[in-house]
Amino acid sequence: MNAPASVLVVGASAAGLATAEALRRKGFKGRVQLLGAEAHLPYDRPPLSKQVLSGDWDPERARLRPEAMLSDMDIELTLGEAAVGLDAENRVVKTDRERELGADAIVIATGIRPRAFPGSTGIEGVHLLRTMEDALRLRTELLASRRLVVVGDGVLGAEIAATATGLCGEVTLVGPQPAPMELQLGSDVAKSLAELHTERGVDLRPGVGVDGLVETNGRVSGVRLATGEVLPADAVVVSIGSVPVTEWLAGSGLRIENGVVCDSQCLAAEGIWAVGDVARWHHVGLGRSLRLENRTNATEQAGAVAANILGEARPYTPVPYFWTDQFDAKIQVYGLPSGDGEAEVVEGDPHPANSREPRRFVLRYREDGRVSAIVGWNMPKQARLRRAEVADALV
Repeated sequence: MNAPASVLVVGASAAGLATAEALRRKGFKGRVQLLGAEAHLPYDRPPLSKQVLSGDWDPERARLRPEAMLSDMDIELTLGEAAVGLDAENRVVKTDRERELGADAIVIATGIRPRAFPGSTGIEGVHLLRTMEDALRLRTELLASRRLVVVGDGVLGAEIAATATGLCGEVTLVGPQPAPMELQLGSDVAKSLAELHTERGVDLRPGVGVDGLVETNGRVSGVRLATGEVLPADAVVVSIGSVPVTEWLAGSGLRIENGVVCDSQCLAAEGIWAVGDVARWHHVGLGRSLRLENRTNATEQAGAVAANILGEARPYTPVPYFWTDQFDAKIQVYGLPSGDGEAEVVEGDPHPANSREPRRFVLRYREDGRVSAIVGWNMPKQARLRRAEVADALV
């Protein structure tokens, strides 16, 4: 395929911006348009649940690039305008301002939105966290609250609970897993994370569902568990997963199944690619389709998509990676830990004999005789050096 003369990237968060920048970095001289639904300049999302929520960072510090830098790269940035439709055959995007934007190549980078708790719409004190406004509203709420309940024990829920301990009095983390982030970390590391949260004052309610929210005069006042217990709450954060932003693609002819379905090169249809949280592509190393919701994948996949737009035609076969910072723990995960995998400590000690010593360790997970993941806890260098073990297993 010949390189296109113009590229339209729909979505101006990390993955979309990284795609536009990668095109320029690789020497693309054609027109690059970047369309974003939010009015903000592109900003980073991982700090929202940590540095921005805690108040350590001003919102401006989370910006990915200053506007002048984007202008210098000749990237046409349109903000505050959302895509509402796609004519895939003619490669034309319709926007909520009744405009039609066309290009030789289109990149879908519209990301995800948080899943709301049923019946919670319109109740004051109930929060989701995805945007800068969400983080700032939640921070203001927590500074005036005594009791927070976080519903959802995945990455985002655990990070919010950890940050919130420095903002309000009582923090409770509720979720269906035996320990926070067990699906992402495996049971051994998740147990250590549960211990850390408990040590720092988070009230964990593991392995329990939520039946509903209790409302008093239009404001949330509690969370009703499946056991019948009601947890009092001045504020509630709902973090029960996310949904790819694909509604605007209805009728486009693209295959949508928990994301935009792509081939191994992230190609969804002729001249149309997907990147970042919204993309479900075929990982040839794993032999299955995969959709990753993390910052590292957004950047790495953007580079691969830009290269393929320019004709490299290479499969995207990354070693899945993400990190999370909670309290004084910095956790890195290479690969995909599984509850069925066998865990082995290869560096450090998850349970040092001296309780004053910080946890520092690296675990290796094996599944079907192959290394499936490396998980490091406060040992970033050692974990990174073992990344090759996961990469070798994907060949």
